[in-house]
Amino acid sequence: MKTIKFNVPFIAGRESEYVCQAIKNKNLAGDGIFTRYCQEWLEEKVGCTKALLTHSCTAALEMAAILADIQPGDEVIMPSYTFVSTANAFVLRGGVPVFVDIRPDTLNIDEMLIEAAITPRTKAIVPVHYAGVACEMDTIMAIAERHRLVVIEDAAQGIMSTYKGRMLGSIGHIACYSFHETKNIHCGEGGAILINDIKYVERAEIIREKGTNRSKFLLGMVDKYTWVDKGSSFLPNELTAAFLWAQLQESSSITKKRLVVWNIYNDSFDELEKNKVISKQKITSDVSHNAHMFYILLRNNEHRNIFLEKMRLLGINCTFHYVPLHNSEYGKKVGRISGQLNQTIDLSARLARLPMYPSVDKSFINSGFFMDVLDI
Repeated sequence: MKTIKFNVPFIAGRESEYVCQAIKNKNLAGDGIFTRYCQEWLEEKVGCTKALLTHSCTAALEMAAILADIQPGDEVIMPSYTFVSTANAFVLRGGVPVFVDIRPDTLNIDEMLIEAAITPRTKAIVPVHYAGVACEMDTIMAIAERHRLVVIEDAAQGIMSTYKGRMLGSIGHIACYSFHETKNIHCGEGGAILINDIKYVERAEIIREKGTNRSKFLLGMVDKYTWVDKGSSFLPNELTAAFLWAQLQESSSITKKRLVVWNIYNDSFDELEKNKVISKQKITSDVSHNAHMFYILLRNNEHRNIFLEKMRLLGINCTFHYVPLHNSEYGKKVGRISGQLNQTIDLSARLARLPMYPSVDKSFINSGFFMDVLDI
C-alpha cells in the first residue's frame, strides 16, 4: 500500500550550492553574507523596519518577551489554541498567559473578546495567525493603542500571507516567523524576529548577541564590545541561513504550488460541506493566505477520530492539531482564562488536517473519495 506522508519538506533547488558556498566562505558561526541576504529580503518583502534571523520561532518569541519587558505577574493575552511556544516565551519571564476564545470561522483569537480580558497587569497581546490566515489586525492594533499594549504577531505560519494588502509580520510592534521544516519556507530549524517599532531595534540586536553590543563593534561604532543587557545565543549558523536563502528566493513559486493543492482540496469538499457533513477552512475577505495547511471540521470528536483512523488505514497520514493550552497540566498552573472558551474546546476536538505540500499525490483528492471515507 502506498503511503502519503503528512508533510514532505520542499527543496527549492539551490540549497546545496549555497551551503557549499557558505563553507567556502569560512564564516559559519552566523551573521555572514547569507544571513544578511535573508534579513534584507525579509525587510524588503515584508516591509518591516528590521529583520533578525534566529535559530527558531521559539527563540524569536523569547526575544520578543524580553523586548516587551515582561516582568513577573505581567499578563499577556493570547489564544489557548496555539503551540506551547506562544505561551512559554512569556512564562519564562514570569508572565501570565491570559487565554481568550477563538473565532469559529478562522480559529484566530476573537478580537471582540480581547478588551474584556485586559486588566491593569496586561502588558501585551499576541495574535496567532492560524493556518497563515490573518487575525483582524486593525481592531487588535486599535485596542492596543487605547490601552498602551505591545502587539507581538505570532506569524509562525504566516509568511507570504497578507492582511488588507500588508504582509503578516509587518503590522504588530514585533512579529515572529518560523522556518521549521513543517513550514512553507524552511531551513530545517529556524526563525526570525521582525521589528516594526524602531525603538526596539537596537535592543533586539543586543539581546540576540547574548546581551552584548557586538553588532555595534562589527559596524566600527565602538572599539570593543561588552555585556550591556540580558540576552542569549539566538543566532542561527550560516549554513542554516544559506539553506534558507535558497528557499526565500523561490517563496512566490512555493506559495503558488501550495495554493494549487489547497484549491483542489477546497473544491473537493464543496458538496460535503453543502450536505453539512463537514465544514471547510474559511478565508475571510481582505486577506490572502499562503496555503500553509488545509483542515476540515468534522461533526464531533468521535467523527473526527474515525475519519483519521480510516485515512490511516488507507495509508494517508492526517492528524489533529493543538490540544488547547488552558486544558494542559502546566497551562492550568500558570495561565488564566478570560470568559468561556467554548469555541476553542469544540473546534479543537473536531479539526483534522490533511497532507499539504507541493509534491503531495493529488490522485486521492476528489469528492468521490472523501464521500466514501466520510460515509460514517
